[in-house]
Amino acid sequence: MISSHISCKEIFKEAYNNRYTWPKTFNGYSGICLFVDNKKVTEGNFILDSNFKPEIINISDKNIIKGISSQLFEVAIHRVKREFTEVHKNNNFKFLGESEKGMKIEVLGKNQGDKYIVKDKKINMVFRKIHGVIIEIFVQEFIETGDGYLSKKYSSQQLDIETLTPKSKRLEYEDNFVDLGNNSPWVLESRIIKFLDDNNKANEIKYIFKELSSI
Repeated sequence: MISSHISCKEIFKEAYNNRYTWPKTFNGYSGICLFVDNKKVTEGNFILDSNFKPEIINISDKNIIKGISSQLFEVAIHRVKREFTEVHKNNNFKFLGESEKGMKIEVLGKNQGDKYIVKDKKINMVFRKIHGVIIEIFVQEFIETGDGYLSKKYSSQQLDIETLTPKSKRLEYEDNFVDLGNNSPWVLESRIIKFLDDNNKANEIKYIFKELSSI
């Protein structure tokens, strides 16, 4: 059970600060990118600059370019280090209870209604309002970098903000990261996304990033 001298705000802050983030000296990185869909492989090159802007080269399909760019950018923006006091200065936190999954916390204030579950200094559930929808994420497995944790296996789904009914397919992710070494950051090496198609048939797409090097 929660100790009387430890507030849920402090516990959430500890988990928030335990996330792996890139240093402010991040200058970008580059490599080869592959998109795999139904055993069809599309290969090209990419650069992610210091402003987290992806550039995809040697691929002509605009949808594939958009998909690869989205994965690189989505990972990058979650690696930005932002101080807890900056992000949550207008929020308070309410203890909702505990279970084997961890401590459930509700946000009060600016981000009223957002919810999280925290266990072992990690955030393993996110229920958050973003751009007019609820994003619900459940994390099953983490990667320990030595400088914070990364999510490895997790699910994500959009819900209607009023009815909480699904507005998107439930996506199952499996991410792998690699340490570029020499004080360089951990970056995405591969991402598998599994989902059910319109006929409820299991499907998956894969993004692979190799021959990676810092800029």
